[in-house]
Amino acid sequence: MPKPRKSQISLASTPYYHCVSRCVRRAFLCGKDSATSRSFEHRRKWVEDRLHELVGIFAIDLCAYSVMSNHYHVILHIDQTLASEWTAQEVIEQWHQLFTGNLLSQRYQLGERLSAAESTALSECVEEWRARLMDISWFMRVLNEGIACQANAEDECSGRFWEGRFKSQALLDDAALIACMAYVDLNPVRAKMANKPETSAHTSIKKRIHKAQTAHNPNHPQQQHKTLMPFAGNPRKEMPKGISFKLTDYIELVDLSGRMIREDKKGCIDPALSPILQRLNIEAKHWAYLINNFESQFKSFVGTAYKLKQVCRSLGYQRIPGIRGCETYFP
Repeated sequence: MPKPRKSQISLASTPYYHCVSRCVRRAFLCGKDSATSRSFEHRRKWVEDRLHELVGIFAIDLCAYSVMSNHYHVILHIDQTLASEWTAQEVIEQWHQLFTGNLLSQRYQLGERLSAAESTALSECVEEWRARLMDISWFMRVLNEGIACQANAEDECSGRFWEGRFKSQALLDDAALIACMAYVDLNPVRAKMANKPETSAHTSIKKRIHKAQTAHNPNHPQQQHKTLMPFAGNPRKEMPKGISFKLTDYIELVDLSGRMIREDKKGCIDPALSPILQRLNIEAKHWAYLINNFESQFKSFVGTAYKLKQVCRSLGYQRIPGIRGCETYFP
């Protein structure tokens, strides 16, 4: 039986999560329907555009994504600090970009004076909305409901568009995060929808590469793509917000990994040429497996065995899911 989402998400353990949502009707709801030859490719852009829009509303960062024909992957970072620093006014403004709020929040926005009891009631609503604005389940709900409504209107039908429950994996450390990001970014290459990362439509790696090509210093966080969580460079004493690797190292790693997947190119990952793998102590043979099997190999939590045991203990798990795979691939 699937575990409740609250037992799979622990902000004390990690703010990074890999989520996958799949369609339920026919095989290619976002691609080409082989039965009717009708193309739904434009829906992939719906998902991509909505993703970039929502990260500007939620206290959630987008690390990586790929939109496929019948499913999509996202890697999200929960910014608890940002959500806690929002004023009541800011929370209401963010929430009103998604929903109408209630009568009290609407009156507050209009500058009307509220009684003490009304102010207390509104404060309770604000704190509830603040929690929802950094909640992955709410993020996925808003994203999926909007796309489903658009698709149903286009198809002139009703009913489910997505599976009822999205898959979630907690990424417990840097090794799990970077392996999952490469796995997500290389989805179109594995599916033979593209032959190299920079031509992979509707992926974060394409966005990052195109922006890097025009940047004076692609490793500077402020010169990277605005709606993707930036790479902040190698760990140092005063780290800005971002993923703790150089963007250029990550792009090189994904490019080399893509050559390992493509049948028409001979490629390998030499640890001497890959600073990320060197730093994370991941063997080349293990990396090749991870970028092809990340989603199927691991359960709800991914990281070193030590970190996995810590998290499961804090969440009250009697058994440790996926311990063998974590021991093998994340030494």
